[in-house]
Amino acid sequence: MDTQTQMKQVVADAAINEVKSDMILGLGSGSTAALMIRSLAKEIHSGKLQNIKGVATSFQSEVLALELDIPLVDLASVSQIDLAIDGADEVDSRFQLIKGGGACHVREKLVASKAKKLLIVVDETKLVQNLNHSFPLPVEVLPNAWKHVQELISEMNGSSTLRMATKKAGPVVTDQGNLVLDVFFKNGIQDPKEIETNINNIPGVLENGLFVDLTDKVLVGKIENNVPVVYSPSKLS
Repeated sequence: MDTQTQMKQVVADAAINEVKSDMILGLGSGSTAALMIRSLAKEIHSGKLQNIKGVATSFQSEVLALELDIPLVDLASVSQIDLAIDGADEVDSRFQLIKGGGACHVREKLVASKAKKLLIVVDETKLVQNLNHSFPLPVEVLPNAWKHVQELISEMNGSSTLRMATKKAGPVVTDQGNLVLDVFFKNGIQDPKEIETNINNIPGVLENGLFVDLTDKVLVGKIENNVPVVYSPSKLS
């Protein structure tokens, strides 16, 4: 197991300590969240956790949960989620996030907004001082609007490219049947709340990957003295 996978595994396991029986859980997407789902399944099948119901944030997490016999409920059928556990592509010191590297950020944000508590699990490579210097901001757009949205983002000093698929001709298509623009702003994102609002106000945009003022706790995996460990940083005000 390589170093980064070790960090992901230890933080995925630690996240399960936050789970209690009888919870409705938001099941995140991505590599770290997938490890968390596998750890959750072990606890359920051992009997340590009982009456757990999951709400999937993507087709990926839905398929994995079904393979592992984790009971699922539809997002529309629940009024509230007790705890959502998800990964992130970037986390700043105020727990603002960029998500959407896997193009699942629309459903992830829906689940996060319905959760009493959002727990983010990352390895230490995802911690940044400022968002969007290294990782693009994903913006999900209607297929026939991507060019128009791209032009308006350009007027906001953002450069964007249409995300292209690998091992498939053409662009990435989301679980909702839309396209994704990956955006970099000239000086990164200084005001996440303003950027989130301005982009979402563009006609043709479904949602963007900024998660602002949603995260309650972050668990970080790192290697210390050649051993993977977990810590929980404090949020700066």
